[in-house]
Formats: sequence, C-alpha cells, structure tokens
Amino acid sequence: MDPLTQGVLGAAAPKSVAPPEHARIACLLGFLAGMAPDLDVFIRSPEDPLLFLEFHRQFTHSLVFIPVGGLIVGYLLHRLYAARRGLSLRHSVMYCTLGYATHALLDSCTTYGTQLFWPFSDQRFAWNTVSVVDPLFTLPILLLIGIATWRRKAALARLALAWAIAYPTLGLVQRDRAEAVGWALAEQRGHVPIRLEAKPSFANLLVWKLVYETEERYHVDAVRAGWEMLTFEGNSVPKLDVRRDFPWLAPGSQQALDIERFRWFSNGYLAVEPGNPYRITDIRYSMVPNEIQGLWSIELDPAAEPDSHVGYVVSRAADERAVGSFRAMLFP
Repeated sequence: MDPLTQGVLGAAAPKSVAPPEHARIACLLGFLAGMAPDLDVFIRSPEDPLLFLEFHRQFTHSLVFIPVGGLIVGYLLHRLYAARRGLSLRHSVMYCTLGYATHALLDSCTTYGTQLFWPFSDQRFAWNTVSVVDPLFTLPILLLIGIATWRRKAALARLALAWAIAYPTLGLVQRDRAEAVGWALAEQRGHVPIRLEAKPSFANLLVWKLVYETEERYHVDAVRAGWEMLTFEGNSVPKLDVRRDFPWLAPGSQQALDIERFRWFSNGYLAVEPGNPYRITDIRYSMVPNEIQGLWSIELDPAAEPDSHVGYVVSRAADERAVGSFRAMLFP
C-alpha cells in the first residue's frame, strides 16, 4: 500500500486506545511505525536488480517480526522524540507496536504479495481486495484521524479502523463477483482454467483485471462489477517456456536462475512480452486491465556473461490511449 495509507492506518491503531493526554503523540508514533516496515526497500544491490524483490515485504512484514519491529521503532522514536514529551518507554513501544502491526495485514489485502509467515514459509499472500493506491480507502481514514487528533476523540479513530476493515470486505465481495464472471467467460470459450484470479485495477473497486491459466496460455480480460456486470474481453498469450522461448540460454547461468526468482515473485504468471522476444513480463499487472503489457519485466541478453544478471524494467507511463481505455471501462 502507499506510504500515506500505511501511515494513517498505523496512526489509527494507537490513537484508538490512547488516553486524551497521549492523543497527538500516539498518533505521530503510530503514523511513523505504520510506514516503518517499508524501509526494506533500501535492501537492494546495483549488481543484482532482483534482490529487492526478494526482501521487500519479507522479514519486516512477517507477523512474527511485529513485536521486534515495534520494539526497535518504539525505542528509537522514544530516544529521538517521545521521551522529551514525557512519554514512558513502555507507552512508546506499545503505540509503535500497534502502528507497526497494521502494515503487513494491509499489504496482504493488495495484489503484490506479502510473506506473512516468514521465516517458516516464503509464500506470498495477496488477497486481492484493494488497490495499492485507492483514495476512497485512504481519505476517510485520513479525515477521521485528523479530526480525532484535533478533538482528542478516540471514538473517531475506532471508526477509522472500522472503515479499514469494511472497505477491503467490500473488495472481497467485488472480487468474488468478478471471479464469477471470469469463470463464466472461460466456460463460454470452452476453457477449464487451472487457476483464475481477479485483481482490482488502479484506485477503485469497480473495474477488475481477470487472469486465468489454461494448459498452454494465460487469458486476460476485465470486468466492471457495478449494478450490472460489464465484460471487456482482452487477449491471451502463451505461457513462458524457457526452453522454447530462449533455446540459447544455458540452464545454469545467472540469467536462468533469475528467471526462476522472478517466477517465484510473480507466482508463476510469466510470459514473453508481445513484440519483445528478450523480455519476460509479469502479466498480473497492466495499466489497462484487459491488456497484457506488464508494469514490470525482466530483460535477457543473449550476449551476457554466464554470471550476469537480467535487467529489471518498470513501465508505468500511461499514454493518452491507455488513460482513455481505462476511463471508458470505469465510466462506460
């Protein structure tokens, strides 16, 4: 989730239990602690562009790390700020732990994947119930926390937490509605999907990206889950087959190993990017929900040394056509 949302939700947790005299400082500590797990983005290497994919949403986002993370952040913020405001170390750690605890669960509501049970499992949990950026989710929490801090009303912070539960719950209902359309669409085509997922598109719970897998291909469509269900059929692409698609690639090379690392990150949803025979894209994400052009990819080089890593490519630019296509789905 975006940092602002993580911060305001982190602020809501301690603010909901703090006494009036701690209202503002508890809110600040929770806000900073709510964002703290994402400091793992600084674990990266210029030589290995995929390293950050392995560590982002890993140990700092694990459920078992919450007490540790809360203790570390609470101690640091206590020494830097809270002690001078008369707060005890116990309260500093408690408020920071409550804020820290909201982060991983909120991230798991998105589509990216969070390793909740690290180090016992490297499974990435993605419940696909809310977009990584959604103003309709964030703004009510921000407004309620602002008023709660100004008026020192813990009840408003509890209302913010209630909204933080209600909105992803609505997303769960919408996701299931979209998936039902996906299964029906696959049946119309004579397909029996191996797996099928619906993911919210950018900043809303109305338009969903549908991805389902058959024996040889991935199929991508979109659905608008309003009062009426509108389907926007897309296209399909062959599933990645490394031996077929990259016959020149040595099995033990670093690029071959990097493909498997990227496969783990993408939960296997990989295909060669249409029009670029050296690029492998994660088809779960795209600017236009019913299109295959991925937001991030890896790029191979046939001339690379055996120990050379792949390149990592991010494509988030939205041209006028893409914006228009998405707007037409959102407001048909």
